[in-house]
Amino acid sequence: MTDLCRSFAEQIRAKMENRRPQTLIILGSGLGTLAEDIKEKIIIPYTDIDGFPHSTVSGHAGCLISGRLHGSEVLCMQGRFHLYEGHRPQIIAEVIKTFKLLGICNLIVTNAAGSLREEMAPGSLMLIADHINFSGRNPLIGPNDDAFGPRFPDVSNAYDKEFRDRLKNIASRRGISLQEGTYLMVAGPNFETAAEIRAFRTFGADTVGMSTVPEVLAAVWCGMRVLGISVITNYGTGMRPQTQSHAETLSQADAAANSLKLLINDFIGEI
Repeated sequence: MTDLCRSFAEQIRAKMENRRPQTLIILGSGLGTLAEDIKEKIIIPYTDIDGFPHSTVSGHAGCLISGRLHGSEVLCMQGRFHLYEGHRPQIIAEVIKTFKLLGICNLIVTNAAGSLREEMAPGSLMLIADHINFSGRNPLIGPNDDAFGPRFPDVSNAYDKEFRDRLKNIASRRGISLQEGTYLMVAGPNFETAAEIRAFRTFGADTVGMSTVPEVLAAVWCGMRVLGISVITNYGTGMRPQTQSHAETLSQADAAANSLKLLINDFIGEI
């Protein structure tokens, strides 16, 4: 076990007082408003945790929120860390290990993503069933820490099937349209070219984004169960005539946030 994740865990535990959340929620670009439903909040800015990485992207507030959601204790990352910000993938693994030390066993990860399917329009929600790591980076490269997980982790059920089935049932009861598919990660920060989008579609990807995979790989490695949801904020480059922008990403994420809040609230209540 590294001194870094132990230090992070000790600092966060002291600020959370006696709380012991078992579920971590990571909020993607423009999805920070989901934290508004959390009750009895303790807000911990990343800058208050010595050595903790900082989030530098618009739409990512950069704080941990400890509190209660649907009657259960949760911990929320309001802002994540991206490779394109210059963060090493291994620091993302250290952060996930930190949460494991705090007792987290379930991860709900959300992201803003581009659609590669004509029928999946901006404002849609997609349940992540699998991913393609096209970033060229992996947070598990380096010496393995056997205290957390195996050298060669199995990722055949990285996005937990039982969790996915639960969310599909919730969406059906709520009358919320929820598609399912494969998320492809690129390193960014540029939006993809039209040629890349055509290639990714031939790979079998349904959405593309610049996050999520490092957290999921680290979480699965150390034994967490994962639920992943993409908020569709745009079509891939070349699928529509307009140019891509981060402002549009934030706008569409905000439009879909209410449906996502309902799904996550109900899911937390069930687990």
